[in-house]
Amino acid sequence: MEFTDFYDILRENLNSYRGDYDRIVDYAPDLFRLLADLLQSRDIEREDRLMICAAMGYLVAPNDIIPEEIFGPHGYIDDVYLCSVVVDRLAGRMGYRFLEEYWSGDEDLESVVGECISRASEILGDKRTSVLEYTGLR
Repeated sequence: MEFTDFYDILRENLNSYRGDYDRIVDYAPDLFRLLADLLQSRDIEREDRLMICAAMGYLVAPNDIIPEEIFGPHGYIDDVYLCSVVVDRLAGRMGYRFLEEYWSGDEDLESVVGECISRASEILGDKRTSVLEYTGLR
């Protein structure tokens, strides 16, 4: 039996999705990988590690604010929002240049994060607060 990591599961779940939100939902696997890879860095402080783990935990939580089981790929919008907020907070402390070293996506990380926060914020509206409260990040 071959081990499939969560990145591959996310990629498989989202590869065929085409819809109004596919542009930001498609970033979920790469944002997850970035957060996971950042945990390997000795430069990540304890407080930042906890924030990263909260975002990663939220990605795998079955009953988050917009559950994937009920909403399908649309259910990743809140996950992408949270991951993007966490990456943006990390960038505020460490800079995007540092984070880019761990980014495997094809596009500029700062642009991706900005787009994800902006677009997901429009979609989530007041639910943004619930997402942050769920993870203890607000």
